Amino acid sequence: MKKLFILASIILSSITAKAQDEIRLTHTNYVSVYSKSKHYPVMVEWWATKAKVSCDRPLARKDNFKPDPLLPNETDLADDYKGSGFDRGHMMPAADNLCQTPEVQNECFYFSNMSAQYHSLNAGDWKGVETLERQLASEKDSIHVWCGNIGEIKKIGTVSVPEKCWKVIYIKKTGEWMAYLFTNDQTKPDGYENNKVDVKEIEKLTKLKFKP
Repeated sequence: MKKLFILASIILSSITAKAQDEIRLTHTNYVSVYSKSKHYPVMVEWWATKAKVSCDRPLARKDNFKPDPLLPNETDLADDYKGSGFDRGHMMPAADNLCQTPEVQNECFYFSNMSAQYHSLNAGDWKGVETLERQLASEKDSIHVWCGNIGEIKKIGTVSVPEKCWKVIYIKKTGEWMAYLFTNDQTKPDGYENNKVDVKEIEKLTKLKFKP
């Protein structure tokens, strides 16, 4: 009985610690579940629609990286990235936020929407999936997207560089699911289709359950 009590206490402590570390931050177009210890989002969720990604006069992109006002101290990370050699990799893409207001665009540049990615990933297959998302949203209107980060290769300042970056897409019109898992390294991009996995693999890695 004593052993069972100790085990239950350990499990409860672990769950409590995780709950205290990860905080949910809600913005106009996305929700970020942000790890205060790793200083990256473990999960970002949003809907991409035709109206959000297709307009006659999109705003000019402005790289206005800044702390998230909902969690200013833990997301004040500009100095950590400076000179690190890592990209400030968007989770919800900047290009998904150019058809509304400058304020909405600014929100996607909060560090709560960033992870430290090697440039070969950020500008390669990760960007390829972002383009795919907008194409799907333009053609089929509404798609539900989740993405995030797992593990730690190293730290740049206080920021953990994730080992893996992942993305899950649900197409509302067709009921189709897509999932991608990328290793965050300097490997030459080999095409995002070569990184396609079953959604269940992402659920197993993240302990998340994706629902339309």
